[in-house]
Amino acid sequence: MSSILLKNVRAVDDMKDSFCDIFIDDGKIAAVGKFLAREADRVIDGEGKLVVIPSLFDMHVHFRDPGQTHKEDILTGCAAALAGGVTGVVCMPNTNPPIDSAETVQYILEKAKDTGVDIYPAGCITKGMKGTELYDWSSLGVKIISDDGRPVANGELMRRALEGSTKNGLLVASHCEDLDIINGGIVNKGVSEKLGVKGMDRASEDSVTAREIALADSCGAHIHICHVSTKGSVGLIRDAKKRGIKVTCETCPHYFTYTEDKLLARDADYRMNPPLRTEEDRQAVLEAVLDGTIDCIVTDHAPHAAEEKADFEKAPNGVVGLETSLAVTLTQLYHTKKLPLIRIAGLMSVNPRKLLGIPFTHIEKGAKADLAVIDPDAEWTVEPDKLHSKSRNTVFKGEKLKGRNIMTISDGVIRYEL
Repeated sequence: MSSILLKNVRAVDDMKDSFCDIFIDDGKIAAVGKFLAREADRVIDGEGKLVVIPSLFDMHVHFRDPGQTHKEDILTGCAAALAGGVTGVVCMPNTNPPIDSAETVQYILEKAKDTGVDIYPAGCITKGMKGTELYDWSSLGVKIISDDGRPVANGELMRRALEGSTKNGLLVASHCEDLDIINGGIVNKGVSEKLGVKGMDRASEDSVTAREIALADSCGAHIHICHVSTKGSVGLIRDAKKRGIKVTCETCPHYFTYTEDKLLARDADYRMNPPLRTEEDRQAVLEAVLDGTIDCIVTDHAPHAAEEKADFEKAPNGVVGLETSLAVTLTQLYHTKKLPLIRIAGLMSVNPRKLLGIPFTHIEKGAKADLAVIDPDAEWTVEPDKLHSKSRNTVFKGEKLKGRNIMTISDGVIRYEL
């Protein structure tokens, strides 16, 4: 295994922000300090301009493998992750077959083992994600369970899942959506009227968020709310945290960047679930990121083939995001002076690992060398055809961004370099 010396870089994690040298050897950080005198196989001089952070961890992706590998597979999904500075992901279970067997879990882990990306499959809450019967998760060997892609409509089943999670040390993640309220809606209710299509009322998300909080409170369990997009859900979660209820949540860069106005172009690449909402919702989500109500920034990376996205009304929901997430966050939050890098490292690297009980790498001697090297001032335009994902359905296509991951190191090995 080769050694690497990162000279004159700005090292940032959730505890530090300082200029130093970092020496990597045998898969670990062997030394951190100023003016390190080390012989290395590769020397990279940051010239005081490059930032090194612990590699990102995205706790909400869809790699479509097994079953829909024309959209994405484990290998291309991991390549996209590495390009974005990500070395750890949670794969959601709405594959075909769903992740409700030890065999499917093992298939995913085996396929990912040489990629440089640590994959944590999410097991299904209910058998086959059908919402009728709980699965025995103890045999799966997973850290997180979810029926993401479909809500668990039966409140009693969700309550029992939460009770069981406390005994098995699992995190329960909820896709908060009431399908009866949605009733075939495809965009946010409001812009839907301008487009002449069925709308998705924000009450769908808010009502199930309220239910999950009440259920978690009733049995003293931890609930994690996925992809928060509404002012109402933000308020419910903020209040629940103040009352000591064990609730955490995540959001995606598109929810604090864009509004439903993007849908006026009738371009299905701007359709996802939950949908882009109003400016009031965007501002609420942004404020929740800034004040700590939202714990993690994730992507909900959801690839679809170009032909599937061609028809605005019939297209499936979902956007890719692994290669743009950090850059958009830097553009929207760091360069606007809303958040320092320490907070961004917490949201994208530290907090997701903490929630899952995964050992976290600080930038210190003896730590695992999982790092992202960033040029925070690099300006670039998102070109879908240059993405590493099999699919190109990015909501940020054509967007000019400031800040970019230029190198990803996993276990001391350079796995991606721009």
